Amino acid sequence: MTEDEVLSEFRASEALLEGHFKLSSGRHSSHYLQCARVLMDPMRASRLASAIAAKMPRDLRQQITKVVSPAMGGVIIGHEMGRALGVEALFVERPTGTFELRRGFALKPGDKVLMVEDVVTTGLSSREAIKAIEAAGGEVIATAALVDRSGGAVDFGVPFYPLVELSIPTYAEDEIPAELAALPVEKPGSRKD
Repeated sequence: MTEDEVLSEFRASEALLEGHFKLSSGRHSSHYLQCARVLMDPMRASRLASAIAAKMPRDLRQQITKVVSPAMGGVIIGHEMGRALGVEALFVERPTGTFELRRGFALKPGDKVLMVEDVVTTGLSSREAIKAIEAAGGEVIATAALVDRSGGAVDFGVPFYPLVELSIPTYAEDEIPAELAALPVEKPGSRKD
């Protein structure tokens, strides 16, 4: 899929929002990608996951034994990546503030894991998920995401395969432009802290 085709999927599902948003990373933006909306159509979610898988080298895809994603945002795309790759899809969650496997999910020593996110901005959630995967015995051999908003700045120490890279500026609390600061702040992400 091209960038225009991916953005068309976001627009068609009313998932590309405009306003003043505080992202899960703590940064502010004039645009928000509501991946839950773009993924609510199972056929669209399947197409997007298949497009991510197609970006990955065949030999890498064949090594993956599990897909793990962070809850909440990564659960649907992680599940669809598992389907696209023909492997089980698990997720980590934060019942006490730190990611961990629950619900009977487990990794075997030597499991080769693809960690999948919905949107990467700073990479904080992805790094936390990778740490939990490694603590559970898995080896993260690649990461993937629907959208990379980092401007190519994230480095997970393994190959990273975003479906699309978007250059939408984000701002620290003390850098917010006046026109953005004049708008009411919305926090639509899964982290409310």
